[in-house]
Formats: sequence, structure tokens, C-alpha cells
Amino acid sequence: MSDYLVRAIGYEGQVRAYAIQSTETVEEARRRQDSWATASAALGRTLTISTMMGAMLKGEDKLTVKVEGDGPIGAIIADANSKGQVRGYLKNPHVDFDLNDQGKLDVAQAVGTSGTLSIVKDLGMRDHFTGQVPIVSGEISEDFTYYFANSEQVPSAVGAGVLVNTDHTILAAGGFIIQMMPGADDETTSAIEKRLTEIPPISTMVRDGKSPEEILEALVGKDQLKILDTMPVEFNCHCSRERVEMAISSLGDEEIQRMIEEDQGAEAKCHFCNEAYNFDEKDLKELQSSSQQ
Repeated sequence: MSDYLVRAIGYEGQVRAYAIQSTETVEEARRRQDSWATASAALGRTLTISTMMGAMLKGEDKLTVKVEGDGPIGAIIADANSKGQVRGYLKNPHVDFDLNDQGKLDVAQAVGTSGTLSIVKDLGMRDHFTGQVPIVSGEISEDFTYYFANSEQVPSAVGAGVLVNTDHTILAAGGFIIQMMPGADDETTSAIEKRLTEIPPISTMVRDGKSPEEILEALVGKDQLKILDTMPVEFNCHCSRERVEMAISSLGDEEIQRMIEEDQGAEAKCHFCNEAYNFDEKDLKELQSSSQQ
């Protein structure tokens, strides 16, 4: 089944809810990054949550997430938009550890427990909205929960999980975001909190074949849930040779000439998808000519 996301409300609008199956999306990112198991889990959780946050946007709006801890994987970067498209990378994908005390991938050790989570939203206005909070656990989901409560003042529960096969491919990935809307009563809040303590780990639910709709039913209650819509999601990188050509042209005549004389060509590689774009001397001379026009 292809990846998709579900948007819903619950308790007559007191609750806003999102759930996602992201296994194929995370596997595509893992394949392109050649990431090892623990690094894949950190990247996958970030991509999963970023995709759901992107679904909160409208039109051409987009956001960039940066998780920058003091762990060995370094920074994790993810871009998402309102159309269910996401891409991401991490500075050091070749990080893996033994399972932690709970028998799970030790994402906190890979990410680190000190640092920042920052989110920049491009809403089509002159100034971008930027929110930043300290990393509270390095487990990713808890850090986003803290972000919503402290940067956006929206009480939220965020969950994301990734299961990895022994060959490092992705077995299952998915997540949810549950948010309490202004005016939500204590009874509703208590009911949601109780369900959150009773459900299995989100990655286990995806592995066992639970759909995003079924995940939301477990979280909110079937009789209290109203599905609004669904959206396909995918790993999507918008790099292209044309974009790289524009970037090289913008360097100017002298810099392009240096590339011709010193390197007899140039290679540019996209951080997100690892696609390589090669330019020989002839290509660079043509770009040099265009930069002079």
C-alpha cells in the first residue's frame, strides 16, 4: 500500500488529528542517504512528523525542520509542503548502536540530548515564521511535542516510529499528531490521555497492518472521530540540472574560469537525494558565456 496521510477532527472539533503511513517514503530517504539503522530511525521519525506538519499548511506554503543535537549523526534537515511531499537528509548517515534498555533503536544516543529543534515556515509573506526550542530527549517525537506546546502554544501529543530490517531497509514507519483545540474540556483531554497510554507503539501498529484511519480510531475513538480527507505522501526532491546550472552561472565569470582551469569540470551533489550533476569544460564554458550576457 502506498504511503498516505489522514486528517481528522474529534469530539466535535475539540481535537485535531493526523496519522500517516510513511514506510515507502522513509525507505526512499534511507536508500538515497545510505543510512544505517539508528540513523534511519532518527531521519524517518523527523520526515514522518515533518510531513504531517506540512499537511497543516495551505497552498504553496512550506516548512523546513532542523534537528541539531550533540550526537554523532549531526544535524537532520527536512523540507515539507502542503501537498504531502517531503525530503530530508542527515549530516552523518553511517551511525548505528546496539538497542537501548527498552529494546528499541537508540535514537537519543544518535541525535544527542542537548541542542535545538527549529522550524521555519515559509507562508508566502516577506518574513518567515521561525520557532526554536531546546531538544528535551533526542527521541524526536518528544521534542516535537515540546515544540508545539512551547513555540506554538498548542497542547499536542506527537508519535513517530520506524522499524528497520536486518539489512537496514525500512520495515515499517508511521506517526500521529493529536492536538487539543482552544476550548477543549477536561473530559476530552483525559479521554485522549488515557488512550495514549493504552495504544501499542506506532511502528508496531503500522507493521501489523493498521491503517492511518485505524490508528486514529485507536487514539480518538471510532464514535468520536470524523475523517476530513486523505492525502498521498512521498519523498520528493525538487533539485534539477537546470537549478544547478543557474547556481553555477550566478558564481560569475572568474569563479567559473577557476573551475575550468583547476578542475577541468565540476560536480554538484544534492544533499537531499544524492543526485550528482556533472559538468565538463564545454558545459562550464557555455555557462560562463550565459553569465556574461
